[in-house]
Amino acid sequence: MRARPFWVKVARPCAMVDGRDIMSKAEELADQFLRVTKHYLPHAARLFLVSTFLEDGVRMWFQWGLQRDYIERMWSCGYIFASLFVIINLLGQLGACVLVLTQNFVPYSCYGLFGIIALQTLAYNILWDVKFLMRNLALGGGLLLLLVESSSERRSFFAGVPSAGENHRKNYMQLGGRVLLVLMFMTLLNLETSIFSVLQDLVGTALMLLVAVGFRTKLAALTLVLLLCTLNVYLHPFWTVPSNRAMHDYMKYDFFQTQSVIGGLLMLVALGPGGVSVDAHKKKW
Repeated sequence: MRARPFWVKVARPCAMVDGRDIMSKAEELADQFLRVTKHYLPHAARLFLVSTFLEDGVRMWFQWGLQRDYIERMWSCGYIFASLFVIINLLGQLGACVLVLTQNFVPYSCYGLFGIIALQTLAYNILWDVKFLMRNLALGGGLLLLLVESSSERRSFFAGVPSAGENHRKNYMQLGGRVLLVLMFMTLLNLETSIFSVLQDLVGTALMLLVAVGFRTKLAALTLVLLLCTLNVYLHPFWTVPSNRAMHDYMKYDFFQTQSVIGGLLMLVALGPGGVSVDAHKKKW
């Protein structure tokens, strides 16, 4: 039998080595980024995460009459109840955001923001709009990760080892946060036939799956952050639309919701994927 040339024998191993080298270098760059930013990343993540609530609270202040009239007209609930809805959204969101950013009563603030999400989902009929519902669920995923981060901060102030039950609950909260976060990108899929759209959808889907299962989580989440930042500026440039047009508010809403999901991904990078993930199980192999 005729022997194969030497280059044929080594071609496949070399390709595998090259692919592994690229992934290793990418993970090394991600680790270097985390080492440099580890003291600042959680603060940036919190600011990004609450940005949509800050923007909505400010909008409630400046559009008080419009929001009140909209709720009163939609639900026929009267002037008093419509005004109460606006007050709850205004004070609830701005107050919770201040507490989160100053790291005071963070769990209670998260519960309050969960309540705001649920209230707005019902009040604005988001429950029947798949796109907006998925975005609200993605916001909830970011808040779950913020709850995990706040519980970790609290434990650092007290002696003692956390119980197994507490760790178990924390791991599943991180799993829920990861899965819910990727719903945001699903609302940005184009499903068009152009090369750019197909490439964007394929890359985004691959990154979403990696984040959801917790495989190479930090690298995948950082890459998804870069992709979402680019798409956010490209798809939602609200600053280019006159403020007196309805499209300005719609694009501004989408922009800050995406910013909040980016904050959730940054929080995931800072925390790690948790125990219910492929990365955690790889350490046991």
